Amino acid sequence: MEINFMHSLILVVMASIVTFITRIIPFALFGGGKGIPKKVEYLGDILPAAIIATLVIYCLRNINFETPVNFVPGIVATASVIIMHFWKRNTLISIFLGTAIYMILLRVF
Repeated sequence: MEINFMHSLILVVMASIVTFITRIIPFALFGGGKGIPKKVEYLGDILPAAIIATLVIYCLRNINFETPVNFVPGIVATASVIIMHFWKRNTLISIFLGTAIYMILLRVF
């Protein structure tokens, strides 16, 4: 299938419109001095931890414990993320460090 200029332009415009709409909805719903509903505040508090837990389970679901080569990089990287997060309380640093350690260990093992 050949993609021409008009097709690409339509895709970019549609993606821009959808992005703009999803960015403006919170301001339309909660702007103008209205308070944020308690349910939305609750979801804002609970969802980040639930999403991270889901991602951890997803990432570690296929670990094979038959040989250390298969599980050491994942376990060490996960432990480093947990330790760094409890120490620095910075999600970006924790994720970056864990990813770097995992990639290095994959190359070493």
